[in-house]
Amino acid sequence: MIHSRTWLFGIALVSLWLDTAACSAAEPPVECTAREPLFADEVWAKIGERTCLNCHNPHGDAAESKFLLEDATRDAAALERNLKAFTAMAAIKKDGASRLLAKVSGTIKHGGGAVLKPDTSGYRILERFVARVDGKTKPFVDPAAFVPGPYFSGVAMATPQRQLRRVTLSLAGRLPTAKEFEAVEKGGVAAIESILDAVLKEDAFYVRLQEGFNDIFLTLGYPGNADDALSYEHFEKTRHWYQKHDFSALPEKDRQKAGWALAATYRKALLREPLELVSHLVRHDLPFTGIVTADYIMVSPYTARGYGIFDSVKDKFKNPEDPFEYIPAKIKALKDRSNKVQPSATGDYPHAGILTTFQYLRRYPTTVTNRNRLRARMYYQHFLGIDVMALAPRVTDAAAVSKKFKTPTMEASECVVCHKTIDPVAGLFRDYFNEEGYYGPRKEGWFTDMFGPGLEGVDLPKPEGWRSLQWLGQETAKDPRFAVAMVEHVYYILMGRRPLPAPLDIEDPLFTPKRRAYIEQRKAIHDIAEKFAKDGFNLKYVFRALIASPFYRADGLTEVAKHPNRRAELDDIGLVHMLTPEQLERKIEAVFGKKWGRLASDDGDSKFALLYGGIDSKEVTQRATDPSGAMGAIQRIMANDVACRNVAVDFERPAAERRLFPGIEPAVVPDGKPETEKQIRAAIVHLHEKILGRTLAADHADITRTYELFTAILADAKAKKGLSDREAYSCQADPGKHPTLDPHYTIRAWRAVVTYLLRQDDFLYE
Repeated sequence: MIHSRTWLFGIALVSLWLDTAACSAAEPPVECTAREPLFADEVWAKIGERTCLNCHNPHGDAAESKFLLEDATRDAAALERNLKAFTAMAAIKKDGASRLLAKVSGTIKHGGGAVLKPDTSGYRILERFVARVDGKTKPFVDPAAFVPGPYFSGVAMATPQRQLRRVTLSLAGRLPTAKEFEAVEKGGVAAIESILDAVLKEDAFYVRLQEGFNDIFLTLGYPGNADDALSYEHFEKTRHWYQKHDFSALPEKDRQKAGWALAATYRKALLREPLELVSHLVRHDLPFTGIVTADYIMVSPYTARGYGIFDSVKDKFKNPEDPFEYIPAKIKALKDRSNKVQPSATGDYPHAGILTTFQYLRRYPTTVTNRNRLRARMYYQHFLGIDVMALAPRVTDAAAVSKKFKTPTMEASECVVCHKTIDPVAGLFRDYFNEEGYYGPRKEGWFTDMFGPGLEGVDLPKPEGWRSLQWLGQETAKDPRFAVAMVEHVYYILMGRRPLPAPLDIEDPLFTPKRRAYIEQRKAIHDIAEKFAKDGFNLKYVFRALIASPFYRADGLTEVAKHPNRRAELDDIGLVHMLTPEQLERKIEAVFGKKWGRLASDDGDSKFALLYGGIDSKEVTQRATDPSGAMGAIQRIMANDVACRNVAVDFERPAAERRLFPGIEPAVVPDGKPETEKQIRAAIVHLHEKILGRTLAADHADITRTYELFTAILADAKAKKGLSDREAYSCQADPGKHPTLDPHYTIRAWRAVVTYLLRQDDFLYE
């Protein structure tokens, strides 16, 4: 990634030449200053980039116009060319009025209609620009204006040790090993690279990878039972193979339960198939373009039976009885119950990565009126990173449009702007025109009142009709936006939030710094995407690059951002997000050796997951990022419960095997001696490091605060009479067998300390 100083230097040069260019274009010449931001921060940022560029680009509706613009997010030279285009348009006069103003206001013919009314802020910005071009105003520089410095100036980066813990917890659900810590102690940040390579091979990473991509694709949440993805029409004899399984060797009372368990396992295996494709591509360092181009699906011994191909692939499994061992496989062209076979030039089903998996198609079904447009919308969102719903404003009076045009989606400009993009892609899904998501072309042929199948101006070649989604996948893999979208997906998995959207409110006084934050982020994402493509689309590269970037390494500020503009620039900096239920369970297990079990479980059932911001991939599809009252209550329950279950147990272990208290015994109580206080503080330092990942000095304010909590609890207990000399029954190391004696109340005091630490942001957030 190009260093931010280099980028900012480029911005400074842009500011220099943009005013020089404006001067040279003006008649008569006007006096200019190098710092005037009129074009870059006002004309281009608030109007050109957001309004004009949509159509006035080489591939847009106004491609034939002489007023052509370029995306200047990462190219200073493009911004210069855009300035020249605006200057030339502003200088042209008709009846004494600037052609630029006449076009945007719609007073003369403009394909886009009136885009800016004369009383709007955008129009007034263009008026000032035209006045500058005409030489009627001089540049003005506010001496009190905020002057941005290097973007990451004042941002503290995580220490190598903290970065290491962050990486292993996030991607592998474990704490760093002593060997890894030693390597980082010696080699610093550079040592993390080789450690990360090993982490990206661990099975736990692929659990995290699938979890993250399910947040994106939501394929675990399609309606009905998992085997409903396989149609009766094509898999009638095999989809319910488990119902014919022989349980005669079991006692009769156990047979029904065993049947239910077999069905549940089979369904779980079916649900995982699309996500297993993600894992397969990454695990084997295959191009991630395979997510839309792979000419196979992933099957397990159980799901292969559902497809009716088990006998032909069983020898490829290491263990043909393992329901969750997956291998690539192909299925034949589908044959329905009347023996009609799906058209196929190869005799195989035209697999196109996840696009043609029955799970994905069922998760995003169609209707007679929707006509695959939902699928087209999700295609753009998932694989090109585009929200088609934001392409144009919605029609305010649909009835009027319908009355005026016979086919509004192909004739009304306010409809065409979206439908000419999504309808061709919807047509590529035409062979799956079935509300259940199954293969089933429309009997009457595809709709003629829609733009024909294709992709952004390129029609589907007729010979490719039988494999239209394969064609779509291949075209997608060549699109630069695919690489960008995949980087954005990994950014979400690592950061717990989506990249910043472009700011839209030009009236916002903080528009410019918010836009700068957006541009800095976009530049990093695009740089990584370019190298990702050059690296053969190996998704591991994206993880490495983002983890090495200052966006992931940021860990607070070294100085207070006093100016509101600077605070706005840094608002999205840093890895600060509440852990998901699954991540929190893994962190508890990593620290304490066992899960809590109430936020996530191996069978997918949990008591608090949805309340704690989780998703079910069906009705609840977005994770909550801001804590609610219910989440706060769960955090308190978790802290109490986890401390209760683990403190007394830890003291029962030999000192060398303890996770929490290797250097202290319950008999150690404050006695006013410096060496005793030193020992207690050392134990607290260890707890802060183990639970919170903070390595602090023994006299640090946070250590002192915890020490005072510990001693205050003991003093309070000493002042009370009649307290039991045993740990609470439910918190004993072995409830029901022998009591955990706690005559000094220290075990309970340490439990309170652990409870206190578990409620800290450093544990609950990443």
